[in-house]
Amino acid sequence: MKRLQISELVRWLNKANRKPLLVWGARQIGKSYLVKDLFAEEYFPNSHIYIDFRLEAKIRDFCMKTVNPAEIMEFISIEKNKKITEDTLLIFDEIQECPSIITSLKYFCQDFRKQPVIATGSMVRIKIKRITHKRGSESKEEFLFPVGKIDQLNMHPMTFDEFLINYNEPLYNKIVEAYRNRRPIDGEGRGNTYHLLAMEALHKYLMIGSMPEAIQTYIDTESFFESREVLKNLYDNYLSDMELYQASPESIVRTKKIFSNIYSELNKENKNFKSSLIEEKSKTRDMKTPIDWLTMAGIVHQSFELKEKVTAPLICPNESNFRLYLCDTGMFIYQSGINASTFLSKEGRNTLSGIFFENYIANEMTARGLKLFYWKGKNSAELEFFIEYNGNAIAVDVKKGRKGLKSLEKYRNLNKKHLAVKISENNYGYDSEQKLLTLPLYEAFLFFDDAANETLGDFE
Repeated sequence: MKRLQISELVRWLNKANRKPLLVWGARQIGKSYLVKDLFAEEYFPNSHIYIDFRLEAKIRDFCMKTVNPAEIMEFISIEKNKKITEDTLLIFDEIQECPSIITSLKYFCQDFRKQPVIATGSMVRIKIKRITHKRGSESKEEFLFPVGKIDQLNMHPMTFDEFLINYNEPLYNKIVEAYRNRRPIDGEGRGNTYHLLAMEALHKYLMIGSMPEAIQTYIDTESFFESREVLKNLYDNYLSDMELYQASPESIVRTKKIFSNIYSELNKENKNFKSSLIEEKSKTRDMKTPIDWLTMAGIVHQSFELKEKVTAPLICPNESNFRLYLCDTGMFIYQSGINASTFLSKEGRNTLSGIFFENYIANEMTARGLKLFYWKGKNSAELEFFIEYNGNAIAVDVKKGRKGLKSLEKYRNLNKKHLAVKISENNYGYDSEQKLLTLPLYEAFLFFDDAANETLGDFE
């Protein structure tokens, strides 16, 4: 499958001051596939060496004893019976199983700058935290994170545009063309044919989810049942992973409960996280370590509350008020218990809660490096997301259908009138007088790309 972040790897490869690259990300999101099967096969077809530290015990054990790049490369060259030159890409995968290789990246940068090196891992941040905070352990002094000596890439599950590129690229091109031309996808007065097709694709994506294996299974089989079976296994694997790298059985139990109750927490009138739903008589501070684990692992995204007047830079006045979103829409729907067929019929979709779209938008924003904030005013007024752009705060209102803009009006009574965005099932529209951009749910990724790349242009 095509992955958009291949372009970031190419950009890294061509950098004049290139450093070893560390690729972060949650489990099962395609890090190894991106680096090994797409990037290495294309740009280093006969000159790359792949090391999986979970499987290759000899190399792992050797690398645990030294951080010297010359010694590491010599041993790998002999073990693999392959000469390593400056044209050989070294790929170190599952590096959480060999943390010392992370330290060695500093010395690759200092002494072997021209050697292309990519390291990938899923629980790396968690492993590092455990190593550096373990009481009474000498490893606190031994472990050295290569600050300033590495390039970094944060990977995420497949976004909606990546799904479209692999599932229906002509439709993807049609959506991009419409957005760039600042017009509805069907044009003026031509019905809603393409709009309905795009919404159909979006609902499929919400149900299948963003995990590459689930998407590939659906593309290969056109079976929602088969892709759902993959999703169930991935969901169970995520739960199993929570028994790794944690300090106490209590933390494991709480982490699993938080993960398993993301839908329940959001499906309340007040969507703020409430610790008592996880554990009776508990307080939010009791859940800090499990929540940190989930966010560091990339499994959960945290959004913080803004109050009254909102100014840039966006800063949360009270970190005890927050919401949690799940990294994968398919897992979110699976967790909700709602029958998958609901997403396949028009009648069923009419009954869906707006939180499914909120969770989708949270993931699209996070994948672009946009931090999550929401606003709560008086009398249940709220806006789901905010974007900081050119010193201003852009309100993002996510609605299921044609609901009004009362919350936006209340927000603007307290704040300056900057651009606001309404994302819903409605078609494209822009009111320059009201500074209100209406986007269909399937075009959100394009707006977030522009916001992240600071290319909003005439929307400013």
